[in-house]
Amino acid sequence: MTLLTRAHRAFAILLAPFVLVQPLLAQPAPAAPAETAPATPPIPAPQAVQAEGEVPWLYRGSDVPVDDKWLFGEMKNGLRYAVRGNGVPPRQISIRVRIDAGSLHEEDSEQGFAHLLEHLLFRESKYLGPAEAIAAWQRLGATFGSDTNAETSPTHTVYKLDIPDINEAKLSESFKLLSGMIREPVLSDANVSAELPIVLAEKRERGGAGQRMADLTRRTFFAGQRLATRNPIGIDETLKAARGKTVQAFYDRWYRPENTVIVVAGDADPVVLAGLVEQWFGDWKGTGKPGVAPDFGDPVAPASAAGEGMAPAPIGELAVGVEPDLPRSLTYAIMRPWRPVEDTIVYNEGLLLDAIAQAIINRRLEARARGGGSFLYAQVQQDDISRSVDATFVTFAPLTSDWQAALADVRAVIADAMVNPPTQEEIDREAAEFDVVFANEVEQESVQSGSNLVNNLVNAVDIRETVAAPRVVLDVFRGMKSRLNPEEVLAHTKGLFDGVVTRSVYVTPQPGEADEQALRLALAREAEADGSARLAVASISFDDLPPVGEPGTIAVQKPLGVLEIEQVDFANGVKALVWANDAEPGRVTVRVRFGAGYRAFDAGSAVYAPMGEAALVGSGLGELGQNEIDRLATGRKLGFDFAIDDAVFTFTAQTRSEDVADQLYLFAAKLGMPRWDADPVIRAKAAAELAYNTYSTSPGGVLNRDLEYLVTGRDARFATPDPAALGSVTPEGFRVVWEPLLQQGPIEVLVFGEFDKPAIVEQLRLTFGALPPREPIAAEVAARVPSFSANPGKPAIVRHRGDANQAAAVVAWASGGGVASLRESRQLEILTQLFNNRLLDALRERAGASYSPQVFSKWPEDLPSGGRITALAQLEPEFVPVFFAEADRIAKDLAANPPTADELARVTEPLAQLIRRASTGNQFWLYNLEGATLDPQRVALLRTLLADYSQTSPQVMQFLADRYLAKGEPFLLAVIPEGQELAKAPAGSTAATARAAAGAPAGR
Repeated sequence: MTLLTRAHRAFAILLAPFVLVQPLLAQPAPAAPAETAPATPPIPAPQAVQAEGEVPWLYRGSDVPVDDKWLFGEMKNGLRYAVRGNGVPPRQISIRVRIDAGSLHEEDSEQGFAHLLEHLLFRESKYLGPAEAIAAWQRLGATFGSDTNAETSPTHTVYKLDIPDINEAKLSESFKLLSGMIREPVLSDANVSAELPIVLAEKRERGGAGQRMADLTRRTFFAGQRLATRNPIGIDETLKAARGKTVQAFYDRWYRPENTVIVVAGDADPVVLAGLVEQWFGDWKGTGKPGVAPDFGDPVAPASAAGEGMAPAPIGELAVGVEPDLPRSLTYAIMRPWRPVEDTIVYNEGLLLDAIAQAIINRRLEARARGGGSFLYAQVQQDDISRSVDATFVTFAPLTSDWQAALADVRAVIADAMVNPPTQEEIDREAAEFDVVFANEVEQESVQSGSNLVNNLVNAVDIRETVAAPRVVLDVFRGMKSRLNPEEVLAHTKGLFDGVVTRSVYVTPQPGEADEQALRLALAREAEADGSARLAVASISFDDLPPVGEPGTIAVQKPLGVLEIEQVDFANGVKALVWANDAEPGRVTVRVRFGAGYRAFDAGSAVYAPMGEAALVGSGLGELGQNEIDRLATGRKLGFDFAIDDAVFTFTAQTRSEDVADQLYLFAAKLGMPRWDADPVIRAKAAAELAYNTYSTSPGGVLNRDLEYLVTGRDARFATPDPAALGSVTPEGFRVVWEPLLQQGPIEVLVFGEFDKPAIVEQLRLTFGALPPREPIAAEVAARVPSFSANPGKPAIVRHRGDANQAAAVVAWASGGGVASLRESRQLEILTQLFNNRLLDALRERAGASYSPQVFSKWPEDLPSGGRITALAQLEPEFVPVFFAEADRIAKDLAANPPTADELARVTEPLAQLIRRASTGNQFWLYNLEGATLDPQRVALLRTLLADYSQTSPQVMQFLADRYLAKGEPFLLAVIPEGQELAKAPAGSTAATARAAAGAPAGR
């Protein structure tokens, strides 16, 4: 039934910090190259739709009520489909084509072929010539990478299309192109040679310490099974040996109609969608002998492990991985064979009981970690992995080298849960959390996007289960209330920790700290049940909380002048934007903007900025600590996201109509009566210390750590604190820095969604209106604007400690900031996308030097300057100078020569479609109107937003390129491996010629 707890079972489980099974997101899907819509042939009526009363193919063997919004069909050639009408967002169609074959279906000599084949289907096919995909699809309004993509997992390959601004001609053309891709790709030696560098670049960018530990974890947990030796990305040996003939052989075995499911949802008649599926795939026939799915194998305990120790199951394979730059992490798993299930209501009730049991344990583990335990975090999660194992994973991060004490503490909490039943109050608390989630999904059903619907059904097919309407899920959960009792939850808790074998991996930065024998002995020791982590069950009510202050006075209440948004100004200076609408039933977004943001910090206090992002919310409010706030939120949908922006701090939450008043109280109370618990600060400091070295493991990590700091001329506010800086952090110092910051600067509250407007205006008066007047932001603080560090002709060089074949390069140009020039920033976004297309073509498509080079623009609206345009890529070290040369060449050419009309259309049409789709939700309007109470220009500029992003001229692009790219002095950064020097590019080289000079196959 694919309940909430099953959402990610199809592909992977994340065992921090390693991914065991990770789907590979790959190519964007192609589209019609024609500039005008071709004549559309009539769409025949579908013949394979299942008859009324017949059990649809997805529901056979199940008593889960059929979601009758789907129209199911089975064709004579074995292909199955499911289609439905959906208008979210309007005029969009989402298509998924699932092939029931992934990396587990590869022979030893084919490792990586499933993923390589996915790339090749986008390179050339019956209706698309070589290298036509990206440009053609952009001309039809699809955003590269998000509207057009695919993934390869161990068990399947899925092709994904989200087609905007649909019409009959575009719909028919899309199905035609898809049919050509799926049924008749051109799998030639030339195409394999062209695509291989891109796949190898993707593989290289995924490498490093994290990947090594992921590989070790996969080999250990799935020992004896195909999953242990089948990573979707493949291995160099088999990928480099790939030829058109060998890839064709893999295709012929698995790309067949009987292995295919097509799922479509969108703003069209389902009968029309079914007719298109049958029209373009009904006469498809496989070639040659079909493949026979291999046995994925079962987890089996070694004979020597039978009856060993006191572990939950006999101890099997163990491993200790040493990586100097990775934090400590220990995972053990109780493994069981995976078997297909009858997806019945009783089965799903069992899953829900499993989920309640896990939630209780995880809440106890989190309470222990919050209170200064021996581990930073710990989590229990049951998961089905790639139709290979059913396992319960226990993952935690020891705070020190005494990993055995941390393991004992975690196991003690679990042992107590296995011996002693939970209280009914604990069960009811977790059940209330589930109920609010399921009820919210019912409320949101009418605005559930087509892309989510098709993804959910594809995942259900992958794990061999059904889908259920939100009301069915809620009714099933509420109907099993009698089963939510201590005895049944205890029984399911015990079942989670019963299996055929226990396996474990410990990752440490310190050689000699542990070995397999020590790990075996630690797991074999009997765990002593410890019930001290059980949480108090005393309920807390919002009605019992003190007021924020004396209720305020409304000074002004007036229309904002756009939509039906009202501005409410209070006598204490707080300003609010309130928009009651039913665009998203039952949903409300609340955002609070206050204070000075990064401007508030200087070199002396900068270390406390990231500590605030991690610990400010957890430090409590009034008489309530973090655990008490959690109890207060029971049965409610409340959020508390905190972020530091360029010139403002923000609280953000998505809540429900019935909970928005309580959400406003929480946010106002955090500002009006903050609490300063020490434990969240200590925990945040420990997390930062443990994580710091991980940045050095890859070029991407170094960019995350250093780019903002270096490009702003080493501004201390943007430095990632190192262990020396973190050593000065104390809870007392945290309060000294943050307490005055919560009292400074104007407050703006935005409330957008479905709610009772008079009631919420009154709640604003009782909460934010009751706060004391704010302290002004000092002039010297307000004037802090990030500078820009240019390094003429010479890149800054930073080194990483990852793989020797990994590097990254960055070129950045200063731009501007502020609302007054906001229209120019929108035009800059068009220029940035032009640059991105050219860089992608040069480095990925023609040279295969980088998997995903990117160009993006940052324009701080709340500051008068500080913006920049940034181009970056991860690539091999020898290509770093080539990247600099290509970026410089593209920048100069954009300034010297106006782009063609076709180039512009490939950018402006996707941007226009992106805006039209986004504008159907409240988030879009909130984002574009935040700050409008202080700067009314934002309201006027909203009216030109679509035109600013979608209408321009070649001359404007040339002007902006000259202004920002040609005349500005760029900042250059190279991230290269330790022990290497920056290479020199061959004179006059381009990415393509450099690739050839390096001896690698040339791409398109």
